[in-house]
Amino acid sequence: MDWANTRTAQPGPDDMIRIGGATGYWGETDLALPQFLAEGNLDFIVFDYLAEITMSIMARAKATDPEKGYATDFVTNVVAPHLEAIAESGVKLISNAGGVNPEACGNALRQLVEDAGLSLSVAVVTGDDLMPKLDTFLKGQTREMFTGEDPPPRDAIASANAYLGAFPIAEALNQGADIVVTGRCVDSAVTLGACIHRFGWQQDDLDLLAAGSLAGHLIECGPQVTGGNFTDWHEVADTLHEVGYPIAEIQADGAVVITKPEGTGGCVNRGSVGEQLLYEIGDPANYPLPDVICDFTQVTLEQADVDRVRVVGAKGRGVPAQYKTSITWADGWRAGMIGFYVGARAAEKARIFADEAIQRARRKLTKMGATDYVDVCVEVVGDESHWGDSARYVRSREVAVKIACRHADRRATDLLMRELAGVGLGAPAGFCAFAGTRPKSSPVIRLFSVLVDRTLTDIKIHTANGSIAFNEAARGSDAPAERPTQVSDPSLPHGAEDEERVEVPLERLAWGRSGDKGDKANIGIMARKPEYLPWIAAAVTAPYVASRFQHFMASPEIDRFLLPGLPALNFVLHHVLGGGGVASLRNDPQAKGYAQILLDTPVAIPASLLED
Repeated sequence: MDWANTRTAQPGPDDMIRIGGATGYWGETDLALPQFLAEGNLDFIVFDYLAEITMSIMARAKATDPEKGYATDFVTNVVAPHLEAIAESGVKLISNAGGVNPEACGNALRQLVEDAGLSLSVAVVTGDDLMPKLDTFLKGQTREMFTGEDPPPRDAIASANAYLGAFPIAEALNQGADIVVTGRCVDSAVTLGACIHRFGWQQDDLDLLAAGSLAGHLIECGPQVTGGNFTDWHEVADTLHEVGYPIAEIQADGAVVITKPEGTGGCVNRGSVGEQLLYEIGDPANYPLPDVICDFTQVTLEQADVDRVRVVGAKGRGVPAQYKTSITWADGWRAGMIGFYVGARAAEKARIFADEAIQRARRKLTKMGATDYVDVCVEVVGDESHWGDSARYVRSREVAVKIACRHADRRATDLLMRELAGVGLGAPAGFCAFAGTRPKSSPVIRLFSVLVDRTLTDIKIHTANGSIAFNEAARGSDAPAERPTQVSDPSLPHGAEDEERVEVPLERLAWGRSGDKGDKANIGIMARKPEYLPWIAAAVTAPYVASRFQHFMASPEIDRFLLPGLPALNFVLHHVLGGGGVASLRNDPQAKGYAQILLDTPVAIPASLLED
């Protein structure tokens, strides 16, 4: 089916849909659906389950059992207990719980519906799986799109999935689906697909597609936009046990209000929404998604009411001609353990404990003629040296020590775990650990990202009545508009050098959140007041940020972007996560704590601004 030849009924100017964001990852708590069903008046509930590591886990599950490879708990723990309430409410569910086996997930849901004697229609979107076409696009001069590396060994590849967009989801809804299941799609597509279906947005409605994508981005991580992982956590700490999951109220003109169910915990304010907007983005003027290249630099946030924030200003700059495709592959083994040291000179004793076991393991590897470890990581948490020269903490009498390693052979990683378990009686005094079994080695799954032509995908929509082909070959024909000129830093006010200044932590002036993209980290910093941004920008420069994280960075490469609409800064640190995901041996392989480190930065600002 060619989407360009179909269109739903045109909405009126006041038409609006309410979409609840229920999950942000596979394994998240199941609080959201009961909240949304109790709230009522929702049109759609969306679920995001997939990350690169999740896809590799599901691929291994499917290799063992052809009926597995999807988020089984979406069927058994989320939908099954509430199936009748879902049917009665009329709300439609959209989920990428299909993983690497969306048809099996769809079949399980259909069986559930049939057993309950209900008439809900389940549609499945396929076409993201490119494993059968590896040899077509992994040839010649194919390189990793960020690092330029050569492709991984063919027999090590576990999964290869294109990030599909929202238009196939919209068509599944047009076909009458009450529940839509997909494989790999971009996280925000489950929200944008509902907008396209309801409002009839078209391929060339770029600003509207960007607005719907932004709405999806804001709710795709569940309560991260309603007080979870919030800089001002202390303001909601006593309510997080019942944190409300987000609801996006989206109008036909693209205006969005973020809110949450009445009577739930957490909060929705400019800070919580701004942090989530900045989460895991790169260049905010060039944020490519399958359906539109977004520009978020002029997005503004308005506190419309208690727990209601209005979001406008997203722009669309074009449509990518290719799909980003993520390949996961096995690259050896890793293992690690965490123990504790107490007493005087605890950190010193912890390092000796780690070094003792590592030396023993390496001697045995040498005697066996085996290669050395690919990587060994020792981190002592609680010791100021853990954060390099930027740390400003006193030595602790209690520390946690993490020791981890990587090797091509599982026997080598198991060996270090045995030595760590066996060194206790000959180590410095003060070691303690929670009793349990010895840590086990696990596969190292690495990510290899490439761009592939849209024509390689074979997208289909499957319903109980059969399958139809979805033709997206025409997508990507729009050349991206010229990138907006990077706005220069805001200037300090005239005469500012004569004002009396006080030095305060950045956290007093800004909110912050950080996240990961492969081996990159982003740190978003949003000024609490527009007047603060010039002073923040003057102090928190790219070289300064690089200096704060130099003990993590494999190279000094760092980008800084300005979002004057929020107002905010976004930093992208390259090659900083030790490989990222489960390829990393770091305590924080996904940069979740990086913003917290940066928020400790001292910033000099006129005392009069703080008084205001």
